[in-house]
Amino acid sequence: MVKKIALLLVVFSLSLLHCDANAVVILQYHHVSENTPKSTSVTPSQFAEQMQYLADNEFTVISLADAVNSIKHNTALNNKSIVITFDDGYDCIIQNAAPILATYKFPYTVFISVAPIEAGYQGMMSWQDINTLSEQGVTIANHSWGHEHLIRRQGKETQEQWQARVEDNILATEAEILKRTGQSVKMFAYPYGEYTNKLEAILAKHGFVGFGQQSGAAGEYASLTALPRFPVANAYADLTSLMVKFSSLPMPVTKQNISEPLLVSGQWRPKLVLTLDTQDIYPHQVMCFIQGQGAKKPIWLSETRFSIQASSDLAPGRSRYNCTAPSKTRTGYYWFSQAWIRPQDNGQWLEE
Repeated sequence: MVKKIALLLVVFSLSLLHCDANAVVILQYHHVSENTPKSTSVTPSQFAEQMQYLADNEFTVISLADAVNSIKHNTALNNKSIVITFDDGYDCIIQNAAPILATYKFPYTVFISVAPIEAGYQGMMSWQDINTLSEQGVTIANHSWGHEHLIRRQGKETQEQWQARVEDNILATEAEILKRTGQSVKMFAYPYGEYTNKLEAILAKHGFVGFGQQSGAAGEYASLTALPRFPVANAYADLTSLMVKFSSLPMPVTKQNISEPLLVSGQWRPKLVLTLDTQDIYPHQVMCFIQGQGAKKPIWLSETRFSIQASSDLAPGRSRYNCTAPSKTRTGYYWFSQAWIRPQDNGQWLEE
């Protein structure tokens, strides 16, 4: 009898390793080129190697729409589900990435801003290029009119004026994409990955799903107006480290004390408190990483609740707290990332 129970437990554990889950890894690319800024680029050979790895290792590359639909309705996806996205609409996408993706028949999404295309900036796709991709089944989505820092107010702009301007920006972009391509998927990638709770509220008001640049897998615990994506470029384009990210799981965060990325003046060491569903996690294996400050163990406040805080002030600009933990029963690490945005001490923004 004891042997039979032990055998059943083994079978159950193995089934957990291969079961479907409501989780997906969304990849974010910009350039696929040898001649573009390294900070936002992978080379064509790196990109080809990454796509080959996904194909060879039985990952399921799905459309962004299918991923969002699964998260919205809490329906299961294959354990190894991946989504591919590109930001900005650079011409190297159609020149270098599209042929590689066509080889594997992988679906993907391109988030575009209208103004750089209209201006015909060097290195950008034209509307003809974008329509070519659209006709091939590529999803074309919203990245704001001019790739603005949308969270920033202009001059003496009031809250109401800022909101009206940002709403007009997002809706005008969506209308132009519809006019040009026939698509209106109401999915929005925040320029620079910058968002605030107020910007999230604008997306929610108009039925948009939002995507940031904070890392982690997306699933039932993620906000539909701030879904995470793994940026793939430069040092983050190495296949060895990407293998871990491809198999990552959404950290089961059931509650957090701060969801607002924009830091209040002087509060440059935010104390983040997370509550987890720890059924599949050993608390002592949770490790956090503070951008610019390295690894730091969290302080556990109870069996399911911990805090993490920077030891020194976060630098002006964008930064993150990342927390990871291996799964007890499945291949992969649970992954959570909280984005932070802070101005300089004088209230001014860093120039970019």
